[in-house]
Amino acid sequence: MGVVVARTGRLARLGDPLAYVMDLLGPALRGRLRLVGRDSGSTAEGARRAVRELVEAERARIVVTLAGTEVLPAVADACEEAGVPCLSSTFPWQVYYYGGARRRWTYHFCWGLDDIAETFADLWEAAGGAGRTVGCLWNDGPQGAWSRHGRHGFLPAARARGHRLVDPAGYREPAAALDAHAAAFAEAGVDVVTSAATGADLGVFRRAAAAHGLPLRLITCSRWLAYPPAVTAPAEEPPQADVATLVYWTPDHPYRSSLDGTSAAELAERYERATGGQWLQPLGLAYALVEVAAHALDTADDPTVPESVAAALGATRLETMAGPLDWTSGPEPHIATVRLAGGQWQRGRRHPYELVVVDGRGVDGLPVGGELRLPDGAL
Repeated sequence: MGVVVARTGRLARLGDPLAYVMDLLGPALRGRLRLVGRDSGSTAEGARRAVRELVEAERARIVVTLAGTEVLPAVADACEEAGVPCLSSTFPWQVYYYGGARRRWTYHFCWGLDDIAETFADLWEAAGGAGRTVGCLWNDGPQGAWSRHGRHGFLPAARARGHRLVDPAGYREPAAALDAHAAAFAEAGVDVVTSAATGADLGVFRRAAAAHGLPLRLITCSRWLAYPPAVTAPAEEPPQADVATLVYWTPDHPYRSSLDGTSAAELAERYERATGGQWLQPLGLAYALVEVAAHALDTADDPTVPESVAAALGATRLETMAGPLDWTSGPEPHIATVRLAGGQWQRGRRHPYELVVVDGRGVDGLPVGGELRLPDGAL
């Protein structure tokens, strides 16, 4: 099994969970398969080079990867060119499926942009009822383009819930100033903002909102703000403070390993003990990548034949550390979906900020850890 994992570059911290899972499961799977990793360097070219090395030098029968707007598609494309099955995650499935060439060898599991919109709409309504006027802080890159896509993006699902979205022109990352967005939101009467900004850019926006006297009740933010402050390189006041976000994996999720029965809580505890860092949501999905790939190699008629491994991936239905994954009934071919809940970053006991589940209705058996906190005035 070849693993493309970011160990250097801007995504290096997000590569920590996958690197940890390799170290954890490599010895346990010895005798069944060999895990070999290559660093993507957090770039598309580095990802393509990693795939070539894994296929040509290590004879990988399957390649797994996660994370990176540019990196993940590059891995998938390189596997398509090499004719090697690939499994990936942590990338909204619509962007993966509709954003590139049709896939023969590559498979994916994740939530959708519509799932994010539904989860966020639940939070918006909890913050003040139906029919909110929501400001969209979206960039001018792929993330923003797909969020505002008329058919496959975030926008139509949010509008279908009866919310009015105010979307000024996309901004260039990293943002130097976001005063125009704050002014547009103030003029439109916005009291809720949604985004997929980096922590630094969200900090820029918060300062602009304060300067324009914009009294926000809630910010919902996906992408980088699904991770704790240590990953997003915070300023003095972490941009996560009171921000609501999507929740796809926590130690409280009722999920277990298909390999040895390890629970989500046990995995998170082992990760923190081994790394000294706070658990990250991709940890559960990184673990599931190895679970599903091992399952496909075990159930393939001939694990040395790419067509056989790909067929096994397409037939997979498995209870994993990331929850139930089913490629036989996905929204599109080669796709399995991950369930979402709603959460909020609140001051914690073990860590400065902890992700608290405030709306668990999207995940059966997930306990709610607290209530959604709203400010008396501006955030």
